[in-house]
Amino acid sequence: MCGIIGYVGQNDAVDILLEGLKRLEYRGYDSAGIAVYDRARSRLKRVRAEGKIENLIKKVSTVEIPGYIGIGHTRWATHGAPTEKNAHPHKSGPFVLVHNGIVENYATVKQFLLERGEVFESETDTEVIVKLIDYFYRSGFSDDEAIRNALKRIKGTYAVVVFSENLSDSLFCCRMESPLVIGIGENETFVASDIPAILPYTRRVIYLEDGDFAVVRQRELRITDIEGSEQHRPVEFVDWNPVLAEKGGFRHFMQKEIFEQPRALSDTIKPYINFETYSISLPYASFLKEIWKQVHRVFMTACGTSYHAALVGRYMLEQLLEIPVEVDLASEFRYRNPVLDERTLVVAISQSGETADTKGAITLAIDKNVPTCSIVNVVGSSLSRMTDAVIYTHAGPEIGVASTKAFSTQLAALLLFALLGHEVLRPEDREVREELIDELLRLPSRVEEVLRGSNLLEIWARKISSALNALYLGRHVLFPIALEGALKLKEISYIHAEGYAAGEMKHGPIALIDDNLPVVCLVQYGSIGEKMHNNIEEVQARGGRVFIVADERLKERRRYVENVFWIPEIHELLTPLLFVLPLQLLAYHVAVERGTDVDQPRNLAKSVTVE
Repeated sequence: MCGIIGYVGQNDAVDILLEGLKRLEYRGYDSAGIAVYDRARSRLKRVRAEGKIENLIKKVSTVEIPGYIGIGHTRWATHGAPTEKNAHPHKSGPFVLVHNGIVENYATVKQFLLERGEVFESETDTEVIVKLIDYFYRSGFSDDEAIRNALKRIKGTYAVVVFSENLSDSLFCCRMESPLVIGIGENETFVASDIPAILPYTRRVIYLEDGDFAVVRQRELRITDIEGSEQHRPVEFVDWNPVLAEKGGFRHFMQKEIFEQPRALSDTIKPYINFETYSISLPYASFLKEIWKQVHRVFMTACGTSYHAALVGRYMLEQLLEIPVEVDLASEFRYRNPVLDERTLVVAISQSGETADTKGAITLAIDKNVPTCSIVNVVGSSLSRMTDAVIYTHAGPEIGVASTKAFSTQLAALLLFALLGHEVLRPEDREVREELIDELLRLPSRVEEVLRGSNLLEIWARKISSALNALYLGRHVLFPIALEGALKLKEISYIHAEGYAAGEMKHGPIALIDDNLPVVCLVQYGSIGEKMHNNIEEVQARGGRVFIVADERLKERRRYVENVFWIPEIHELLTPLLFVLPLQLLAYHVAVERGTDVDQPRNLAKSVTVE
């Protein structure tokens, strides 16, 4: 949730740190700060500010901060209010530190230090780490030893970067269940909590693993464990185009990312399909070919939008494979006692691959010795390394907090996942696979067709923007899309919205319907769509304001004449990928109408890396 950037090299550290922090804004934050060491004058300068990064930039512009090494941070308040004194970096003696995560034994460590005369300046749990490092340093340990000894006594999740004025050419980095990546440049080295912060400078990266302790210099990098034993971590190449992290003429990142979905889907689908044999090839999930032969049940777990993707995936798997599928919120799954055995495959879905609850769910599955698979967007992320198999989506960096292209590519990956299982378990049904693969290949052009109707959603947005509540209704494979549409509206416009299975409307929600309530109805073609007609008539009979997203094959019936967005014909299992698009656009335009912060909605973060 918080953001870390570190730099050591030959260029102006301030500019690089501030630019890195701006690229990490999407993670969510309420204060920011930097610390830079000026070797010429042998002094450290620290600047912190409450609120947006613009506030920090204004403060930095009033002081001279030359230097070629430094660290920066955007803070999401956990312990202590979002004030300047609680902002990172925190300092004690010669040490300055930034930290993502939560110190679970914060109170115990703080009491230990208070009893030894330490004085605290902030309300944060982070300050106990830097104070503990300084305590060990003053007790006679070297800088390196002091940092290691302190971290050995810290319990919780953390990514930490430390600078010491005694060693003005080095950054010390350590991670435990919170992401940290090192970027290798030309005569310069970067440290960051997420790739977009360093993408303009290098695409050669090293992902630190839990327990890794790295000493980072301009032309040198040494990685050990906390005890000092050497660790080897490969240099990997990030294939994200730096241009993808820019707005590219769009007003907001979310808007740009909605319109990037044809490209993102094409990049996710095509590498995994053999066009000659109409077969599925998942290079990091070949393990699944054998697993599908023994799996009798699939358990999918995720959070937020990824959870809605899992709900859609359940329909895909059950329809194609005829095996039972359960879906659970990771935050619930990890704290109950799910019945798992070696014939259960547990699948985790996460854009970042760093979501704390989802990682906890996979840890539980690993402890029960069951096969695991992950669907993630970030190569080398924690989940991708934890699971037996991984399917990478190729959405590219998603900066907007409200997920759009990541969700669509997750749905595409889930269908590829299901098709691989179908290939193993139903080899004789080649015609079914060929039809779906053909539909997948046509999907990007269908998405472009839907997105061309964006202007209609602007008109709807003006009708909806003053509402206090909204209701989204869908059936079968579109029920999770109703949930996702409602979530998008809540996230960025702050209008309370609920998604419901339309068949449940008479079991409560119908009491809410009046002429002030917008009701968005999703209508697919066929018998299930016929059921939705009844729900729409019930809403209209009670004065509800109906907005309909419907399959274009229903046009011939002339049943809908007002507030209708038509979706082109596509295979039933792919309808979610098209029906979600107008809901994303509607939420976006409503938020713009209401003047909210579209890309950085209040109280939200892109990746929830702590509980």
